[in-house]
Formats: sequence, structure tokens, C-alpha cells
Amino acid sequence: MKEVRDLTVEEAAEELARLAAEIAGHDKRYHGEDAPTVSDGEYDALRLRNTAIEGQFPNLIREDSPSISVGSTVQSKFEKITHVVPMLSLDNAFNDEDVVDFVGRVKRFLRWPENDALAFTAEPKIDGLSLALRYEQGMLVSAATRGDGTVGENVTANAKTISDIPHLLKGADVPAVVEVRGEVYLGKTDFLALNERMEAEGKPLYVNPRNTAAGSLRQLDSAITASRPLKFFAYAWGDVSELPSGSQFAMVEQFEAWGFSINPLMGRFESTADLIEQYRLIEEQRSALDYDIDGVVYKVDDLALQSRLGFVSRSPRWAIAHKFPAELATTVLEKIEIVTGRTGALSPVARLTPVTVGGVVVSNVTLHNEDYISGSGSKGEPIREGRDLREGDTVTIYRAGDVIPKILDVDISKRDEYSQPFRFPEVCESCGNPAVREVNGKTGKTDSVRRCTGGFICSAQAVEGLKHFVSRNAFDIDGFGEKQAVAFYEWGLVKNPADIFTLEERNAEPGNLQRLENRDGFGKTSTTKLFQAIQDRRSIDLHRFIFALGIRHVGEGNAKLFARHYQTMEAFLLAMDGSKEFAGEAWEELINIDGIGETAARAAVAFFAAPQRREVVDALLEKVTTVPVKQADTNSPVAGKVVVFTGSLEKMTRDEAKAMAERLGAKVAGSVSSKTDLLVAGPSAGSKLKKAEALGVETTDEDGWFELVEPL
Repeated sequence: MKEVRDLTVEEAAEELARLAAEIAGHDKRYHGEDAPTVSDGEYDALRLRNTAIEGQFPNLIREDSPSISVGSTVQSKFEKITHVVPMLSLDNAFNDEDVVDFVGRVKRFLRWPENDALAFTAEPKIDGLSLALRYEQGMLVSAATRGDGTVGENVTANAKTISDIPHLLKGADVPAVVEVRGEVYLGKTDFLALNERMEAEGKPLYVNPRNTAAGSLRQLDSAITASRPLKFFAYAWGDVSELPSGSQFAMVEQFEAWGFSINPLMGRFESTADLIEQYRLIEEQRSALDYDIDGVVYKVDDLALQSRLGFVSRSPRWAIAHKFPAELATTVLEKIEIVTGRTGALSPVARLTPVTVGGVVVSNVTLHNEDYISGSGSKGEPIREGRDLREGDTVTIYRAGDVIPKILDVDISKRDEYSQPFRFPEVCESCGNPAVREVNGKTGKTDSVRRCTGGFICSAQAVEGLKHFVSRNAFDIDGFGEKQAVAFYEWGLVKNPADIFTLEERNAEPGNLQRLENRDGFGKTSTTKLFQAIQDRRSIDLHRFIFALGIRHVGEGNAKLFARHYQTMEAFLLAMDGSKEFAGEAWEELINIDGIGETAARAAVAFFAAPQRREVVDALLEKVTTVPVKQADTNSPVAGKVVVFTGSLEKMTRDEAKAMAERLGAKVAGSVSSKTDLLVAGPSAGSKLKKAEALGVETTDEDGWFELVEPL
């Protein structure tokens, strides 16, 4: 990965787009679905990378930037509640130096004498689900989840089943309106007891307390929530008609007087050294606590100073979360297995002697690629340099954020003297075709991933490709999920996506003794419904069709960019065919699509250039109609023109400018070429403006742009 300082403007824009989409996906899975797929450490690394690029290229900050968004959008099964005061998240500190820097920044902002004491609170960071409780005249009127920080889910009925949440606040000094915020959690003891009951009933076990608590609170049936022993710690507030105190610590004490549970480990301190000492004390008690915590939160105690400090992006300047390092466990790497994925990547997986880490039993760990195994390369948190991984090794694993396990180290002293280095296969175990590491023609670097060359004739790739084809954001065929994709492939009914749309016809052939309705798991009703669902997908939006093909490096975002630019499948295929040599007008147009990088462009062209893949696409298009992208305004003065925006736009964001131009029928490119018709230059325009002038391209500023299109 390139250092941020070495990125070009185009590379930075492309990476910011990728990071925005990736982080939004993780936010949705964590906040909206209670099913995180990356560790806290990996998530934090993505955000840090995004922040660093935005700092280097402030003109490229996106409207959907993770630095100005929180959480994920709410799901439709609950009513929405708009937070009067947004529920923001906290910046993170990962070591003592970060804490010293945080205190220093606060003092500098306040012009506080460096050697004078400044009070902060320190409290455990509960690993649960954030909840906002609104009280009017002392009575609970609503409860809402964080959601995206602005709009949350109405879980009032469920919140009322939690014994720690008072329905009526105690005392005579309760404000007319007060929103108390805190964390819903499930105690470790209660979690283990719940899993014991699930096991006794033969039901699947829950993964960890945090996800279980979140899922319990977000049940449509409040009786289910009531059956779970959820608890609540109060520690903050939102909308309030009158603050009863002027300090953070006193406010939390007031919560206790009103009837809430507050964390007994919260304290008030006046030096950085004392804050860090409290962090160490809480860290020592972590394993003995009956609830999960993942760090310690520091807040400026004086509320007037908090108000002066204010906020930056999605976080308050006056608070920070000091995260704990990952929990560790030792176990044995029993076997290394190779799994072939949809794009042909051979992914090694370590099968471990099951071990508990952070309350979760871990038996599998991804090993990324063969360089990671051999110790000659790494991804994410590396094992120690030169320590190759072998079957039978004793390894140390961790689960940062209690999500995805990784191997941290290998204990060489416990290695069997007869153990042998793992030999990564050079042949795909699924189809027997060669597995190779491609060389990047542009950089000359060898890819870290070995890939099967079998393509559609590789059973593993075919099955994974079918799973992707019918996934939610692709064709999304009701009754045709991953389980059915595997079964249909094994039965020989569906070998590639085109076979899906001939399934009903083949099933009805005279003399067919293996009709679907006669197979295990299917009946006449379910078969009829499946065939109707397939019929319903014979017409599909262009971007969903492109995404469903499973083109490497072309996710949902890039599929939408392709569809928006070319508008029809016919135009898209012509562009792919015209770009086979990675040169010429079609190729130049392709790589100039704003938001499409050269890597994705090359991958798309290579996909359609492969005869086997093209045959499947052509067969699909005989059975399926792609819905063109709605035609833009063809009467505007920029209709059909190629427009480039550059510089610091002041009257609109870059995304707004792009959307406006496309709505008016223009094509937006990311760089200037001989095909560019118009360059719109804001302040600080640089190389693009110079190139446009050299090529004789028409240029204008924002005012000129609006004068050009304003009548519309």
C-alpha cells in the first residue's frame, strides 16, 4: 500500500471512494445488523487511512466521507426517531502517547497553561449497544438506538422491559425534558447461562455478549427482549431543557439519583498520569468484570469547557476512547486448508484446536496468502518476521474488538523437530488447473495471491460465482440462496448463471425423473414459487446485472458508475470490446470515468475478453433484459459533453457537481484528455487546468457553470 504522501490526486480520490464504501459497509453490519465482520483494529486502521488521505487532499473530502458520518442507516422494521442532538462517536487513542497528545490538544485549544491542572473523567468503555432515553416531566416517552447518529430506531417497548431503565425518574429536580444516554449490555454470566439453555434445546449458540444484547434489544417481539437479562449503564445525555449540574462527573452522579445504574469505576482526575494510571487499573480488572469493555473513555469534566471545545467532524474535541490491546490465547494449528474463492483466489485457512478468546470459541483463522504463511510477507497484523507457519505449531491468536481472529505469533520452541514448511499448492485442488501468481504489467510486482486459472470450469469458482450472482445486491432471487446454489450445482442442474433461466423449461421436459419438486428440500409449492421468482428477475437494472457477473475489482459502486456512464448493456459491451488492447478512444473514455480506477477498468476488459465468460454473458442476455439507466436531459447545453471538475468547489460539493452534470446529460470524467469538452475550475485548480489550456479545452469557473445551466 502506497504511503499517503506518495499518492497522486487520482489515486487519492479512488481510494477515498473505496474507503467510504468499505467503512459504510462495516458500519451497517456493526450498527444496523449486529454482525461485524472485521476487528476494531482493522476498522480503526481504515478510518485512520481515510483521515490521513483527507488531511493530505482536503479538496477531495467526499459528501459520504466516514469522517463526517456515524453508524449506519436504520432498518425499515422499526419506526424512526430523529435525535435532537446527534449521537456522535469518539476518536480513539491506542497508546499512552496518544493520550498525552489528546490532553495537549485540549489545553492548546483552550489556551490553558500547560502546567495547570485540568480535570477529566475516566470510565470504562462498555461494549454494548448505545441507547438514548427521552424523558418528559420525568416519564420515559421514547428510546432510540444510535442508528446513523442522526436517525435511530424506536425500541421504546423493548427498552421498557430492561430493569435498569426507570419508567419514571426519581427526585424533585428532574428537568422538564432530559435525554439520558448509555449502553445496553448483557453480562458475561447471563450470556453463558443463555448459551447453556440454547445448547440444551439443541439451538445454535450466540457468538458474544455484545451482538446478543444488540439483537435482543432490536426484537420485533418485546417478549423476547424481556426474556433476556439486559442491563443498562447511564453515562451521557442529549437534549435537555436545563442542566442540573456544570460538570460531567456530577451529571453522571445525578443519573444515579434519578434511578439509573452508573459505572462504579468512573473517576475524576486532574493529570494525564492519573488518567493513564486509572486506565491500567481498569485494564487489570477487565477479565474479572461481569461485562465486556474495550477501553477507557476520557472526558473534560467542566461542561462550559466542553462547550468551548465543541466538535470536529463526527467526534467531540473534549473526549477520546483509550482502546485496550487485543486479548490473546494460545492453541495448536492442526491443519492448513486451501479454499478456492469466486475470483479464483486460493485462500489458506488455519484449523485450530478450539480455544476461547474474549468469550468466543475460535477454531478457524484466515492466513491471507502464501507469503503470510512463509513469513516473507504479511497483511494486517503480521506474525514475527521470518517465523513461518506450519501444521502442528503452537500459535498465539487474538481477536481485536472480539470479531475476526488472527495469528499473532508462533512459539518456535514448541515446534516438532520433524515439522516441515507448508508447501502452498501450485494446482487448484478443486479442478486440477494451474494456480499462478500474476505479475502486474504496470508495476512489475508479483501478486501476493495465487489464483486458479480454471475459470468457469473450476467447480469451486463456479459455486462461489453462483452464490454471488443470486446475492442480495445482485439478482436477489427469492428462494435461491447459497444453499440452493450449492445443491443445484452438485445435482448438475445449474453450472453457470445462464442455466438458472432455463431451469423451469428443463424441469418440465417429458421423461424427466429427477424433477425439482421430487428432490429433498423441495415440494410442488416451493418449486412453483422459485420458478416465479426466477421469472420476476428476467428484467433487471443494468448496474445489478454488471455487479452480479462477479467481475474482479468491480463492486456495487463501480457497477453503478459503469451503468451510469454507458447507460445500456449494448454500449457497455462495445466499450469493453473496443478496449481489448488497453489503448484507443474506447479505453481512454473508460479510464476517464470519474471514480473508476485503471485496476477496475483492466479487470472489466479482461473479464469480457475471456471467451468462456463472454459465452455465459451472451447466453444470459438471451434470457434476461437489462433495464437501461434513465436517460438524462438531452436538451441541456452540456448534454453529451465530457465535463471535468477540478479545484476547490465552493458553491457545491464534488458529488453534487457530478450529479448535476449527469442529470443534464453530461459525462463526468476524472481527468482531462483530448475528448474533454469543458473544464469547470474552482480555486486552487492545478495541473488539470494547465492541461486543458494546453489542449484548447473550454474552461469556466463555478459562476460560469451555473450561468450555463441555470435556465434549466
